[in-house]
Amino acid sequence: MDIKVLGTGCTNCRNTIALIGQVASDKGVSVNLEKVEELRDIASYGVMSTPGVVIDGKVVHAGGVPSREKVEKWFSA
Repeated sequence: MDIKVLGTGCTNCRNTIALIGQVASDKGVSVNLEKVEELRDIASYGVMSTPGVVIDGKVVHAGGVPSREKVEKWFSA
């Protein structure tokens, strides 16, 4: 599973990366977690509000830290 967290490095972006990493670890899911900080790269996904989350090329979240429940659903789908 390829996951990108889109954001310029704010606290919410760091919290989102930590949350995704923790949930993946708890569920025993292997993920490639990448941070995307370049504004043009973030905009290329159509995300205007960060943090954004992209899973396998598809934007699944934008704006604010996702809830733990939402992140867990990404790994059970």
